[in-house]
Amino acid sequence: MVAIKFLGGCREVGRSAIMVDSIILDYGLKPSDPPEFPLDGIAPKSLILSHGHLDHVGVAPNLMDYDPLVYMTPPTSDLSSILLKDSLNIMENPPYTKRQLRQFESNTRFIGYDEPFHIDGWEITLFNAGHIPGSASIYMERDVSILYTGDIRLEDTRLLEGADTSYPEIDVLIVESTYFGVEHPDRRELEKAFVESVKETLDNGGFAIIPAFAVGRTQEVAMILVKHGITPYVDGMGNEVARILERYPEYIKSAKELKKTMKKVIPVEKGKREEILKEPAAIVTTAGMLNGGPALFYISKLYNDSRSKIILTGYQVEGTNGDKALKKGEIDLGMKTVKLKMKVEQYDFSAHADDSQLKELVKRIANRGVEVAFAVHGEDPESFANWMREELGIESYAPKNGDVFVL
Repeated sequence: MVAIKFLGGCREVGRSAIMVDSIILDYGLKPSDPPEFPLDGIAPKSLILSHGHLDHVGVAPNLMDYDPLVYMTPPTSDLSSILLKDSLNIMENPPYTKRQLRQFESNTRFIGYDEPFHIDGWEITLFNAGHIPGSASIYMERDVSILYTGDIRLEDTRLLEGADTSYPEIDVLIVESTYFGVEHPDRRELEKAFVESVKETLDNGGFAIIPAFAVGRTQEVAMILVKHGITPYVDGMGNEVARILERYPEYIKSAKELKKTMKKVIPVEKGKREEILKEPAAIVTTAGMLNGGPALFYISKLYNDSRSKIILTGYQVEGTNGDKALKKGEIDLGMKTVKLKMKVEQYDFSAHADDSQLKELVKRIANRGVEVAFAVHGEDPESFANWMREELGIESYAPKNGDVFVL
């Protein structure tokens, strides 16, 4: 008998957390205002983290009072540490202490892809998920076999190879659904339109403010710009992340290309931001959803400049500053909310599988004996669950936070 409890990330994007018996898979936060955390009332023996984005790892140190061992790939460990330290410094009421963060790091055990390990009778294997460097899908086998995809992408990008889907037989599937019903644009056409927009902005004498997630997206966007002859400034944690990624060449597509790119970009030094705004520039900067970070400094100086643009490069969770900028043309700068004269554009450089990829993934897995599937991490997982039920005959659910299934 196996109990699966859904603690977060159900019918929403953010605060992913699932408990399988005494093992928790991810324990993240939702970047809303105020931030939302997974359900509590749990006592895990172990924690496995799929990757180093805050919606999957952002509250993990809070579990350290239970002293669980923590398993993840080496890049995920390094990336999680810098994001969690940053959150501790900038969050008004962080959900963990410095002591808990130190214990989290001390309790971490490094696991590579395709290296089976054992917890409480479960044999567990991590597979490359193709989402960000070090991201993993988690395969668990005991009385039943369970695959938790985590965030996954099947196709290659400039930075990463697509997911490894050579899983063994699977009884229970827990699959993300972020972009079910949505097709990503052709990557080459997307890059072309993005670069043209940046060039047009600079030619018009404006600034291209390009908010990007520090992990994965900043490096990919920098690679695209440099490839097309644009030398961007890079501000925020993305520079430090790039140095970390260069230490793990086996987890990225081309360490050589990344290194070459980061030598060409101009890192922004503290106290030098004002100087950058003296002449038109492309600035790749955190935070990707505009909830804090250097991006807000630049926007606070440029929001009345109709020649400049905010060029969003990723998913914007509902209620975030990026979401408000897109839908309402306004942004909260902390002390005040302002109307934007800057243009706001969004380019879908998603690190998630789109509708076609999700369906392709589930079709492949369905042939391996899947009996039950759960759609999570999306705003319309019910539609995905219905599709799996009607098209593939799989018993499928879109659980709510707090739901428990006993198999």
